[in-house]
Amino acid sequence: MRFPVSALALAGAAILAALPQALAQTVHEGDTTRFAVTKMVDDLDYPWGFDFLPDGSLLVNEIDGRMWWVSADRAERVEVTGVPEVRASGQGGLLDVVVAPDFAGTGEIFLTYSEPGPDGAGTTAARARLLREDGNVRLADVKVIARMETRTPGGRHFGSRVVPAPDGSVYVTTGDRGQAERAQDPFDRAGSVLRVTRDGGIPADNPHANGETALPEMWSTGHRNIQGAAIEPETGALWTVEHGARGGDEINRPKAGRNYGWPVISYGRHYSGGEIGVGTSAEGYEQPLHYWDPSIAPSGMAFYTGDAIPAWTGDLFVGALKDQLVSRLEVEAGEVTGEERLIVGDYGRIRTLRNGPDGALWFSTDEAGGALYRISAAP
Repeated sequence: MRFPVSALALAGAAILAALPQALAQTVHEGDTTRFAVTKMVDDLDYPWGFDFLPDGSLLVNEIDGRMWWVSADRAERVEVTGVPEVRASGQGGLLDVVVAPDFAGTGEIFLTYSEPGPDGAGTTAARARLLREDGNVRLADVKVIARMETRTPGGRHFGSRVVPAPDGSVYVTTGDRGQAERAQDPFDRAGSVLRVTRDGGIPADNPHANGETALPEMWSTGHRNIQGAAIEPETGALWTVEHGARGGDEINRPKAGRNYGWPVISYGRHYSGGEIGVGTSAEGYEQPLHYWDPSIAPSGMAFYTGDAIPAWTGDLFVGALKDQLVSRLEVEAGEVTGEERLIVGDYGRIRTLRNGPDGALWFSTDEAGGALYRISAAP
């Protein structure tokens, strides 16, 4: 039997009705509104990606290679079988998970992970069907749709996010694997945004679809380590956030065929203090929409589309690892016009942000005792 699906509106109402009374809720004072943070799922081991199924239940990836299905009332937790083998080392492991927008009809999800090979590991994205049978939950028909063919040792800079686009294509982000020059090689998938079909094919309108001047799946190049990505609801455009070195974390709106500069230009410096490349700008390289210096070590990203906190609807949210905060960014006409830093140091390293079916904003913490939290209006 395929995993049961309920109407989204009913699921949201059910979640609100079933909130565990025992979990602690903390009220915070923001610049624009008061809000409450509630721990919803605990006892997770370095959770990376998570996403909601249409009935309000959850999928959660732990970096060591475990995927969990968690019921909508969070009373039941089942390990998902059939997950691909991963190389869990450093920043690598089982990474993003996204429920396909048409899950109700297809039962499909997308996931990313550091795939092992004889020479090391590389970022891989796959599509799979999620099935629930006799109390078990498993992945079936796992199909790789994008793969970093060059595998290298080391545990740094895998990216990685997978983002289904409104036109049916799928974006996959990668990191430079700690080898900066790879981000400028148009025939290397490291340090780039890839765009493929959900079957792993090449969209006809990709900027290098013929493969003559770059790999046909290349959408944009010159990225250091993209760990956050989201679709802007109003325009359908992809936005990304990536780690700089010592400073220079940046938000971009990657455009077809453009080069975003790493490591030729950057607003950061090497960890040694030395200058990076030729400076902050050069002909042929795009400028970021926004950057942080010093670095906050950004990770997940989400445009808030819910209505639990109306003052925030339409704003862009970015989680931070090093600075342990959530950045609320005001966006007007495609530009970042203001920033508010929320919950600084209160909950640990913020990894992933998602819109919940209850209209609230959820986030995960990247810790040995990691958890999922819900941000809602203060009572």
